[in-house]
This record gives sequence, structure tokens and C-alpha cells, in this order.
Amino acid sequence: MQDGGMFSEGRMAVRSSGVGASRLLRLCGALLLAVAAAFAVVAFAARDATGQSQDVVPLERAHAHNDYEHDRPLYDALDHGFKSVEADIWLIDGELVVSHDDPQLPTTEKPKGTLESLYLEPLRRQVKANGGSVYRGDPDYFTLLVDIKSEDVATYRALHDELQKYRRMMTTFEKGSVRDGAVTAIVSGNRPRAYMEAQRVRYAAYDGRIPEDLGGNNPQTFVPLVSQNWNNLFTWQGVGPMPEAEREKLHDIVATAHANGQRVRFWATPELPETREAVWRELLAAQVDYINTDNLVALESFLLANDPRPTEPHVYWNDSARGTR
Repeated sequence: MQDGGMFSEGRMAVRSSGVGASRLLRLCGALLLAVAAAFAVVAFAARDATGQSQDVVPLERAHAHNDYEHDRPLYDALDHGFKSVEADIWLIDGELVVSHDDPQLPTTEKPKGTLESLYLEPLRRQVKANGGSVYRGDPDYFTLLVDIKSEDVATYRALHDELQKYRRMMTTFEKGSVRDGAVTAIVSGNRPRAYMEAQRVRYAAYDGRIPEDLGGNNPQTFVPLVSQNWNNLFTWQGVGPMPEAEREKLHDIVATAHANGQRVRFWATPELPETREAVWRELLAAQVDYINTDNLVALESFLLANDPRPTEPHVYWNDSARGTR
């Protein structure tokens, strides 16, 4: 079920062999998606076999914070073109349960399911139905940010085993190289760095922190993403103009990350309707890679109206990191 031969071998072969061909493929795909974005509207009627709106534009900057709290985990995000979703996991009786709080506490709302039932199996079906990508025709990977809430090593080992079952659609990391997949898993929260660094083969990357993991000796194939709480770095909450010193700091962080092949994400950015768009505009201008939100409709509308290249990633795998298993 999880590891059959149903995925497009052609997609994987192009990804991992010819760098020039891979770049051309991504450029052609991005051009087609950009044309679609120019004619996109917020509401769509036509749906494909997976239930996803056929005319949805995949939005590279859109990240669904605590995605599982929406009525339809994953699917609501997909219907609004989000290219990144976040799921918190707890290792409970051998299962990776998706929940913000400890599912064993009596005060915790009943979880909707496991990482497999809510994300991995639906993504497998999505990739199969769409010819090897989460969104049909999208040449760039979809991000599954997995936030470990329980004990780090034990939970990560269970996560590794789970991702291995779905390895045909997962980005794979081995010996400093990367085999690009339809879905890239990145581990946040309680991250067992030493354990992950010692692995010969991984099906997940490491979510670094700003500033300690920004650039430096952190290879892209291990730390392709760096994140931080917005309030730990900035005081501005979207009221009035952003202080110039903070704007310069934001641009410097992004420039350093991109120069080292890393993407950038901030959590806890202002979400009030009257201030969030001012913050989003600054993030967009600085080329922050993931804009974090709980409001899927608002961010989709904002990006379609304001992102000049909504389907193109700012950073992708370095050519030198590409390889084959």
C-alpha cells in the first residue's frame, strides 16, 4: 500500500540526474503555473478525482500553521493552494498522534487522527492521482513540517520508520546528497540533532533556528530551513511603518539564509486582520520563504494579489547536493 510502484519514475529520474534538465523542467513548470496564477480566482467549482479544485494555484509562500486544527486537515490547505503544512505529533502507544497538547491529558480535545491517516496516506493518494506531484504539474516539492512534541529520539525513530514506508514520495537524504521527492518532511520541535546527523539515510531534514543555525557550517541537505519566533527577533507588530533597523535585519537574515541554500520561516507573526497584511507585505518584500498563518482564505487571497511569482520558490536544492540513491 505504501511502497508500490505506482509513482512516476520519470519525475524522480529527472530530479536526480541531469541538473540542467531538472532546472529546465522546473522553469517550464513554473511558467505554466504562473500563467495559471494570472487568471486565478478565489473560488473554484471544478474538482478532480482527489477532491481538489483543479484550478488551484500552488502558492510557494503559503504555510498552514497547526494545519490539523482546520475542519479538514491537509485538504483545506490544498484547496487554498498551500505548499506547506504543519503537524504536531506525540508518540502514544506506538502511534504518532497528531495533537497540539498531550493526548493523554483529560483536558486535551480528542485528536482527529495520526500522522499517517491525516497526512501521509492522503498525500500518497494525492501524488498518485496527480502524476507524481501533490499539485498536478507542480515541479517543486511540498513541505510537511512535523513538530515533535514528545520525547525526541523515540518519537523521531518512529517517525523515520513511518516515513520509510512512504519513501517513494519522500525526499531522501543520503551521504550529503538529496533525491528530490514530491514531499519533503522537515522535523521541528524536539529535534534529536545528533541522532539525525549520524543516520546514513534520512527521510526528513532538520528545522534550524535563527541565528544559531543560520548559514555557517549547516549544510543545506541537513538544515534546508531556519525558523524563529517573530517576537524573539522583532518588536514591530504591523502597526505603523516597520522600523528601518528591523526591516534591514529581516532582509539580512533572509539574504544570509538564501546564500546558504536555506529557506526562512517565522512563527507567531501577527494574525489580527487589521495588522497581518502589513506584516505579510514586509515578509513578501524580504523574500521570506514561508508566511505562517491560521487563516487560509486570507493568505491565499493576499498572495494571489501581491506575490509577483507565487508559484516559484526563492530557494531550491543546490545543484551540488543533487544525487541518486
